[in-house]
Amino acid sequence: MHVLAPLKPPYSREAAEILSGYPRQEGYLLTLFRTFANSTRFLRKGVVNLLDKESPLPLRQREIVILRTTAKRDCEYEWGVHVAIFARAAGLTADQIAATRLGSADAPCWPSNEGLLIAVVDELCTDARIADATLAKVQATWTREQQLEILALVGNYHTVSFVANTARLAPEGFAARFPI
Repeated sequence: MHVLAPLKPPYSREAAEILSGYPRQEGYLLTLFRTFANSTRFLRKGVVNLLDKESPLPLRQREIVILRTTAKRDCEYEWGVHVAIFARAAGLTADQIAATRLGSADAPCWPSNEGLLIAVVDELCTDARIADATLAKVQATWTREQQLEILALVGNYHTVSFVANTARLAPEGFAARFPI
């Protein structure tokens, strides 16, 4: 039986080399990345790293998209990692963090452009497209490059959620848990 599960060192030379470029949390290689190591092809190509400083979106907007996407895919593993590592730096409040899981696009905690991000993610996760009325607002709010970044984030974090959920990854010890 071929079980998708996190690998433990020692890794193959190729996997170790690729993983050396992956981010670490205080020296710790996330379980998700060790799960990616089941395929060096996936390590190299499967999930594009959109968390770099060159992103056309500010950290706060990226994190809202990532948290909502992983919440919509019921991926507590990745949602919790992002809350623990990025939410404070992104300036998200406790109410906003909870609203990425439990709230709606019109929740009072969201300024209008951030509520629009929630609506975009919800529509993409439900319909695989953005409704015309929402799209008009998106086009008036974000550049084409930013729009593509939003779409790429939603797509990539679907993949991350599929991997983490299929591998049944338990939350990292430092990670946040879904609000009830």
